[in-house]
Amino acid sequence: MKIRDLGDRGANIVARGSILVFFVMAFEVMIMISPFAFFFYSVFNPIFHWLDAYSATRWLTHFFLPHMVLPPTLPLKIIRVVGSVLFVLGCATFIVCALQIYLGKLFKPGIAHRGVYRYVRHPQYTSLAIWGIGMAILWPRFIVLATLSIMLILYYFLARDEERRMVARYGDSYREYRFATGMFLPSLGIHQPPPHRSTRPFSLRRIFALASVVLVVLGAGFVCRAVTLSALPLRSRDNVTLVSIMPEDGTKETAILRAVSRGGIGFLSKSGDYLGYEMPPDYIMQGMIADTGSTHHLYKQHHTVGLIVDWVLHPFEHLRRSPSARMARAMNVDPAVARRHHCPLGISDQPDCEHCSYRRVIFVQVKSPSSKHLSGKGLFALDTTRIPIGFIDIDTTTGKILHAERVPPTTAWSGVPTPEI
Repeated sequence: MKIRDLGDRGANIVARGSILVFFVMAFEVMIMISPFAFFFYSVFNPIFHWLDAYSATRWLTHFFLPHMVLPPTLPLKIIRVVGSVLFVLGCATFIVCALQIYLGKLFKPGIAHRGVYRYVRHPQYTSLAIWGIGMAILWPRFIVLATLSIMLILYYFLARDEERRMVARYGDSYREYRFATGMFLPSLGIHQPPPHRSTRPFSLRRIFALASVVLVVLGAGFVCRAVTLSALPLRSRDNVTLVSIMPEDGTKETAILRAVSRGGIGFLSKSGDYLGYEMPPDYIMQGMIADTGSTHHLYKQHHTVGLIVDWVLHPFEHLRRSPSARMARAMNVDPAVARRHHCPLGISDQPDCEHCSYRRVIFVQVKSPSSKHLSGKGLFALDTTRIPIGFIDIDTTTGKILHAERVPPTTAWSGVPTPEI
């Protein structure tokens, strides 16, 4: 009996440790914009680099939904909103359930069967699963999705283990409660006796069911990535492909490609394949594409909580706000005035920043293991290597390039794999 107890404790520790891995991966986006970013990456960046070094695991560091690019279609916008809703709903429900069960232990010991527990036996696991799905949408890296699928499986085993211990402690009273309620979702009045405990916990049927969870979750990620890449506003000319961060900027791509094709940009060569990200000059997340200056090192701005709240509660507007506009709002200053005053192009007489004709284009060189020419969606293939090269600031009305600058071959987060979409 003691050996079994030790085995159960060991399995419980392993399961909870594996769940902790999901939380670490999911919270990466919050940590990377905090002053503790480099402490975090000093531990986990080697793991990302190891995954990135092999074609069999490189896909885990990639993204399956837009994170830097404003969702260009209604379905992708709906998915992004759903992510914020599930994130908030999961957090709120977990807090309510935690308060109920822990306050219940203080004032009324016994089986928790009131409130939410009247309908669901494990609402805390359900709320964490809802939060996890929302988090996977908000920070859509494949490794988050992979660890989410494992977490969902582990929740099932932890719930079964908890129920075994509750039956041993409360006997028939807990059996009756289990009969009347759903495990993770309300039973909707359909009561079934608990399943017979199999002497073969890893039967082929159960293994298939658990593997199906992983396949469905990861399959959904690959479907979302395919939909995202099909929806991206891409336009190519020669060896350069442009993608607009803001979907409405697609009308400016012709002028930009024409100016680029004239040559004279020192960091672009005819032998390379390039992906150019078109954006407002003060786009807040450009540091994820290339190191364009300390203004866009978000972990140095000391506005972590404000950035996180903006990212969750304003799914689209947070991508349109520049660092200066965010600081202005925090200090009750007119954001329009602050934005003009801190214009990275040094233009102070711009009448309306919302309709500015100037754009910044950040170029990354994309290389394929096969050394074949890449264009369009091929630049986002999972086996490609992306190297920041430089950026230009251009007047899209006249086609005049105001400024061209080479950048280091890293992002603002050094060698950390960052979103490509």
